[in-house]
Formats: sequence, C-alpha cells, structure tokens
Amino acid sequence: MPSEQIENYLKNIYKIQATDGKVTTTSLSDRLQISPASVTEMVKKLADDGSLTHTPYKGFELTESGKRQALKVVRKHRLWEMFLVEVLHFGWDEIDEEAEKLEHFMSAKMEDKVDEVLGHPRVDPHGDPIPASDGSMKKIRSVPLAEIEEGSTVRILRVSDNSPELLQYASSVGLTLNKKITIKQRMKFDDSLIVRIGTKELTISSRVAENVFAEII
Repeated sequence: MPSEQIENYLKNIYKIQATDGKVTTTSLSDRLQISPASVTEMVKKLADDGSLTHTPYKGFELTESGKRQALKVVRKHRLWEMFLVEVLHFGWDEIDEEAEKLEHFMSAKMEDKVDEVLGHPRVDPHGDPIPASDGSMKKIRSVPLAEIEEGSTVRILRVSDNSPELLQYASSVGLTLNKKITIKQRMKFDDSLIVRIGTKELTISSRVAENVFAEII
C-alpha cells in the first residue's frame, strides 16, 4: 500500500495536472510547501516505480497506473469532505485539513459505508467531482466568472478550495453552489465584476472571479 507521503504526492500531482495541464517541480513544491530538492527526489522515485513520467525541464505527468492510485485518494478525500459537512456540520472552509488526515486511514469497507450514508454523492461540498469506486468521474463543464460576458445569468457549480479565506468570503456574500447570479458589469481598470445575487448587488475582485466557476443558464 502506498505510504501517506506518496498518496499526498499523487493526489496533488493529479490536482495540478487537472487544472494547469502541466506539473513542474516548482508548482508541486509550492502546493506541498516542501523544498524543490525533496520534490525532485520523490519524483524520481515515483518515475522509477512507474507512477509518473518525467521529462527534465518540461515537467511530469501521471501514468495510467499513477492516475488510478491518485483517484483512489481523491475519492476518499472528497467523500470525507462531504461527510464532514453533511453529517458533522463543518463549514466548507474547515474540511480540507481534516479530510487530509482521514483519507489515509479509510478502509474499503468504510469508504463504501460513507458513500452509502451520503447517498452516493457526485460532487464534494466545493463542487469538485467525486470519482466513482471504479475510477470514473463525472465531467463538470464550467467556466470562471472572470470569463463570462456581461449580462449573463449563471449558476455556480464550483468554488476553488485552494484558499480557506476565499471560501469564507464566498460563503459570506452568497457565492455558494447552485446559486444563480447575474454578471452586471465588468470594471475595465481592474477586471472586478459587479454581480447581482438575488436582490442585492456587490463587487467581487478579479481573483474571486477567477476562482468561482459557473454554467450559463
């Protein structure tokens, strides 16, 4: 069974690859808060055991075997996030660290039971898809608010979980899953957006707009 450290590497390589397309020593070092030298050493080990391919100066990517291993960890992590929110009533900004601890000690029996109790959810509390037990995963077609035209009405499908502070802010102003909002105006000088949520209007920064994802309705 992969060690906790290896599971964390595979999961985070998968997440970077899914969003950025390319994984580098620097991007992985920044995400894991580990020195580049340590990342380079682990990447070599993972390449040697067939979990990823590494092209010097061009980055690396998971092999099919590595992806399967990563998706198993991602599934456990996102199921625990749902359990923490739905059953234990944690806030969506509090769950990543807790799920990080629990995912490594989840048996297959426990995984199936949590999935059953939750009603076999397709997405986690942030809107990210939960892989099925066979590794398949629903594709969510969404775009950042930053790329949506003025006048569009959209439904929020996902909010990036990279920052607890962002999640706290999004929750406080109503930028939550399945909420319908209208893009009223884009401010040219800083790309901030004026949006309408229900009966209220507010201005959100370009950074927030880049991390909230929606579909046009």
